Amino acid sequence: MKIGICNDHTGVELKKAISARLEAAGHGMVNFGTDTGLSADYPDFAHRLAAAVEGGEVDAGIALCGTGNGMAMTLNKHRGIRAVLAWNREIGRLAAAHNKANVLVLPARFITEDEALAAVDEWLATPFEGGRHLRRIDKILP
Repeated sequence: MKIGICNDHTGVELKKAISARLEAAGHGMVNFGTDTGLSADYPDFAHRLAAAVEGGEVDAGIALCGTGNGMAMTLNKHRGIRAVLAWNREIGRLAAAHNKANVLVLPARFITEDEALAAVDEWLATPFEGGRHLRRIDKILP
């Protein structure tokens, strides 16, 4: 799987850990974020990731900012994006199983590396359940 990842200045270190884990598992990674701790505006990176997911350049995405809220709000402005904010393994699983999330958003200031990796692992390993969840997803966009 080819995964895009984006982050602002708060997610640099967590991005490194996630990228290393996913590359070791054989996933291709495309970096749409910053690699420095200098203050940066999360929408600039979120829009790039969203365009790559919508355009098929990557299969899915991971986004990190301080609370995750700014990334999620920006990403979800894009018609082809279903971004879900996750802070643990169970939310990662449900993001995939119930929401068919194609972008997982993590709150870099409020999640440990272990929690982030667990959420990412569950999100990637969990298939979409379909059924009633598909009916609900179909109702998201008017």
